[in-house]
Amino acid sequence: MWQRTAAHLVAAATLAALTVSCSASSQAPEQASGYPSHEIRLSVPYTAGGPTDVAARAMGEFLERRFGHPVIVENKPGAAGSLAMTELAKSDPDGYSLTLLAVPATVVTPMIQDVGYGPTDYQPVGVISQVPSVLAVATGSRFADAAGFFDAARGQPGKLTVGTPGATTSQAIELRRLAGEYGITVTAVPFNGNAEIIPALLNGSVDAILVNASRDIRAHFDAGEFRPLAVSPAKRVEYLPSTPTLSELGFPNLTYSTSVFGLAAPKGTPPDILGKLEEGLRAGHADPAVRTRLGEEYVPERFIGATEFRAMLDKIVEVYGPVAAQLRGR
Repeated sequence: MWQRTAAHLVAAATLAALTVSCSASSQAPEQASGYPSHEIRLSVPYTAGGPTDVAARAMGEFLERRFGHPVIVENKPGAAGSLAMTELAKSDPDGYSLTLLAVPATVVTPMIQDVGYGPTDYQPVGVISQVPSVLAVATGSRFADAAGFFDAARGQPGKLTVGTPGATTSQAIELRRLAGEYGITVTAVPFNGNAEIIPALLNGSVDAILVNASRDIRAHFDAGEFRPLAVSPAKRVEYLPSTPTLSELGFPNLTYSTSVFGLAAPKGTPPDILGKLEEGLRAGHADPAVRTRLGEEYVPERFIGATEFRAMLDKIVEVYGPVAAQLRGR
């Protein structure tokens, strides 16, 4: 009798477990297909007003219209962008906590510091915009052109100061590569984004800046307050046609400081949710209002999705890895 009762209990427990398992399996696709059902939070690792903030808000507003639920953009600057990324890595992988990726900074920071996340702790969704870097000085600077600036830096190693929008941004790493590969040493001065770096150049706190050639920086060119000396891409940019590239000036390897801004979700986010987000980005990429908000000159000619975005991240690890290893070993 006891054996029969025990057997019945085991069978009942097994049936209940199978029922729960099947129920969970059947619910997961249904939950994912209903995504999103409430607000999404999109964190930005830098201050308001800069290119990361513009990218997040332009695409966030589009996704809000597309999904029919609020997309709340929150600026969380600090620690070279790692505060927002650490929070992302700890978030539930349900598609409701997203972060604006600022590459290469997002990739480089964990290669240098123990920040609680690494390249495998987030899943790239797609690229929103790309902004090349520009080396600039204040209009009253004694440096009339890039040649004069680099000659002075070569003759006085470490004396010239160059502001960058963070300690582990592509701009900061490129300045280290300038020293390591070309023997020209300047002192990089990190700031928390363009909102801090602009007044630093205006008040003479730094000799020059190497930053994203975003609209807020270009406004100071138009106002006659800043003067561009060089740009980072291999080819000149249309909106600064008279400004030579670093490659033209004799630094052919320094072409990686174009900032890529994209969207990321936590590791483990269901593929169908990632797919919905990628589709949303693709639609936003084609939307005229979004393109105008971002600036047509900053929108890639073709949409860059999750797979290609991951390849871009891997390339940054390859190129910047040696510099990051040196910095980590200090």
